[in-house]
Amino acid sequence: MASLFRDRSSSVGDSKRETHHNGSSTAAARSIHAVAVDLPSPFGDLGCPISDAELRETAYEVFVGACRTSGGKPLTYVPQSSASPTSPALQRSMTSAAASKMKKALGLKSSSSSTKRSPGSKESPSSKARRPATVGELMRVQMGVSEQTDGRIRRGLLRIAAGQLGRRIDSMVLPLELLQQFKPSDFTDQHEYEAWQARNLKVLEAGLLLHPYLPLEKSDSSAQRLRQMIRGAFDRPLETGKNSESMQVLRTTVMSLAYRSFDGTPSETAHWADGCPLNLRLYQMLLEACFESNEEGSIIEEIDEVMELIKKTWVIFGMNQTLHNLCFTWILFHRFVSTGQTDIDLLSAADNQLVEVAKEAKATKDQVYSKVLSSTLSSILGWAEKRLLAYHETFDSTNTELMEIIVSLGVSAAKILVEDISHEYRRKRREVVDVARTRIDTYIRSSLRTAFAQRMEKADSSRRSSRNQTNPTHVLSILAKDISDLATKEKQLFSPILQRWHPLAAGVAVATLHACYGSELKQFISGVTELTPDSVQVLKDADKLEKDLVHIAVEDSVDSEDGGKSLIREMPPYEAEAAVANLAKIWIKTRVDRLKEWVDRNLQQEAWNPNANKENIAPSSVEVLRVIDETLDAFFLLPIPMHPALLPDVAIGIDRSLQSYISKAKSGCGTRNTFIPALPALTRCTTDSKFQWKKKEKLQNTQKRRSQVGTLNGEGSFGLPQLCIRMNTLHHIRTELENLEKKIVTSLRNVESAQPDISSGPETKFELSQAASQEGIQQLCEATAYRLVFHDLGNVLWENLYVGEASVSRIDPFLKELDPNLEMISNTLHGRVRNRVITAIMKASFDGFLLVILCGGPARAFTLQDSQIIEDDFKSLKDLFLADGDGLPEELVEKAATQIKNVIPLFRTDTESLVERYKRLIMEAYGPSTKSKFPMPATSGHWSPTDPNTILRVLCYRNDEDATKFLKKAYNLPKKI
Repeated sequence: MASLFRDRSSSVGDSKRETHHNGSSTAAARSIHAVAVDLPSPFGDLGCPISDAELRETAYEVFVGACRTSGGKPLTYVPQSSASPTSPALQRSMTSAAASKMKKALGLKSSSSSTKRSPGSKESPSSKARRPATVGELMRVQMGVSEQTDGRIRRGLLRIAAGQLGRRIDSMVLPLELLQQFKPSDFTDQHEYEAWQARNLKVLEAGLLLHPYLPLEKSDSSAQRLRQMIRGAFDRPLETGKNSESMQVLRTTVMSLAYRSFDGTPSETAHWADGCPLNLRLYQMLLEACFESNEEGSIIEEIDEVMELIKKTWVIFGMNQTLHNLCFTWILFHRFVSTGQTDIDLLSAADNQLVEVAKEAKATKDQVYSKVLSSTLSSILGWAEKRLLAYHETFDSTNTELMEIIVSLGVSAAKILVEDISHEYRRKRREVVDVARTRIDTYIRSSLRTAFAQRMEKADSSRRSSRNQTNPTHVLSILAKDISDLATKEKQLFSPILQRWHPLAAGVAVATLHACYGSELKQFISGVTELTPDSVQVLKDADKLEKDLVHIAVEDSVDSEDGGKSLIREMPPYEAEAAVANLAKIWIKTRVDRLKEWVDRNLQQEAWNPNANKENIAPSSVEVLRVIDETLDAFFLLPIPMHPALLPDVAIGIDRSLQSYISKAKSGCGTRNTFIPALPALTRCTTDSKFQWKKKEKLQNTQKRRSQVGTLNGEGSFGLPQLCIRMNTLHHIRTELENLEKKIVTSLRNVESAQPDISSGPETKFELSQAASQEGIQQLCEATAYRLVFHDLGNVLWENLYVGEASVSRIDPFLKELDPNLEMISNTLHGRVRNRVITAIMKASFDGFLLVILCGGPARAFTLQDSQIIEDDFKSLKDLFLADGDGLPEELVEKAATQIKNVIPLFRTDTESLVERYKRLIMEAYGPSTKSKFPMPATSGHWSPTDPNTILRVLCYRNDEDATKFLKKAYNLPKKI
């Protein structure tokens, strides 16, 4: 039975009883099962493995129960073969003589044969089979329920009614009552019974636990008990007899959950199927039965009678007219999409229904309704806009009627979403925003841009195919003719439809085409160095196209408020003065080249002197920024109408010049890895090995390493004060870049040629130099920190700390020399950079401390007693950066110290334990085959008590006979390098 709960695709209909369905039921089920893969349900996921077939059967049970108790007298079960037209409610006979009021309201024809269909679609032949004689039988067939299942449902309802006389259907939990009425013998086999029971339990889980009408407390004991019972049913079916203890517990539990109310008093109504989205999904199953199973998309003729009965379920599902209208809108729309988009009447009905939804949306403030409304309309709008944002690809002269309905549907959905749901819209003045016009404007511009790109590609292909001709036509000449034809088609075919929502539809279309072609033309003119027959022809064709487009725009906007001035402003003339443009570009190139020379000359003279000015920045940067400022001023004073178009050339030139300055400012300063010393080879320690490190060898190695660093970058302009000036300079440049960008935006607004969307576009961003300054500051921070720790103070840390006796070569000399350096840095650096550098120095100091105790070479050896010295020294190092609360934040220091704090306990761990831990970690890393011979673990640099290499290094520096023996036996390590 567990599989019945876990398998989302399982359904009651998968059992043997499917063989009892008649042909009509099976066809109806197949029709209902049809779904649109690109349109997920907007009502939301139920969060449990319950299939549509299971939901459908539950919805049918509610439907029969609701209709049965709402009639004037009890309803008896009547099989199909003996259906009586005189039976009440479900069993009353169907008539279709009178035209359906509901179809009329939705704009649908009463006869299915007259249904309007999309061009190219095929109408399915009407079924010759005998139609059901009663409304109840019709719903059974439409919902794909077999006579056997229907009979069982009715027997169960009669049993419930016999045992609970006078109770309303909305006052009982129907799945709970049905569970008690049937035994396995009432089903074809045990599997069918278990599937039936599993479905009812899943419905209870969805309605009472996952989507309750009232929110549940996490600690609710009844909810926890129900979960346990449902999980228990995974393994074995529940005993559901009246005297069954499990059934009594289930009833008590379900009743305590279903009859809760907002005020805490017991409710008269059972809330088990009125939580969202369960109620909507169940109601959806009933609404889907309103469509013909034999004709794609057609609504049944008996829709009025069926809908009258469906509404009797509202009291159970917590539905009302508002939710019904929204659900039915989605069902109509989804039916149109899922049945091949052939029945235009269905889409038109959805559009008409959306009118009612719009009225109710304004008056309804319920949050649950608003959420479902937003999800539903977003799905409809998304589907519509896929077609409308490129309507030239979707529609032509054969299906303009369909286009008009889709536009109406999309605009209506958008208006509700914006005007009745959007909080941002409510905060604005309503008269400012015309949602419909804005949407249509977007559709026109998007579709015309797409159509233009396609024509462009076609013209380019035509040009390539005629390349071998003597005088092939230029692609822009071909394109001009195609765009003129496209504009004519737009005006005649699509603009009359779109003008219902946007009075200047044709004008917006030609303005878009004008802009698209103008963009291509501008690129062409920019590459013209001399007039040729080809270029003259392009300009003539462009001029003719422009006249055609402007004529349509003026004709379309003659009755507008501004007489079409706004549209004409969108269509700047094509007569670009090539000579002016070329001269402007030559001017820009000259200025940019001069700026590059200025950068190189100033950097060659720069000494990075910390006393050059009170701002502690390089004088060369001040000069370079001054020249850039003058260049921008001169550019915006040029008497040309194309500043926005040429601005990217200026900005890129400035950006690259500053990037070059920044790159050279950090060049030669080294990186973190430049100053970290090479790790010495591993050795084992003996009691006297610490004294084998000769001072002469130490001095030679120190001089050799310092000589290498000095050769790499020199000392004069790369000392600690000079590095601080470099960092201040890069920070100053970064700040000034923001000021330059603001200046450009302001200047653009003051020139006539500026467009509103250009002044804040990516052209004004100095992205290269912004990134370079950020990266440069980071590199210099690290270089400064590691230079100070490993180079400037290397003699007191790397070359002195713990050399010989740990107790006589402690951390104090390093701290004493580090402190004044930190003070100098604090006094020199800008406040925004200072903390970054000091944080980097702290991390470098911690790295140096770790390297000393783990990679310090044979000059260092530690006893167990030395662990306290190490711990105390590291605390002193941390305290230096904390500075009694005046330094770095404690959480930052402690986070950086995490690695060392994890490693230090290894130094106070006895050798035997370390060896055992090391062996275990090696076996875990390399497998049991390492018992005989230990592989050498790699040095990852990520030191931790779980890293074999870290423990091995602690053993190498352990002044202990046992450690030495282990290292000799395991790796035959030497005693010295």
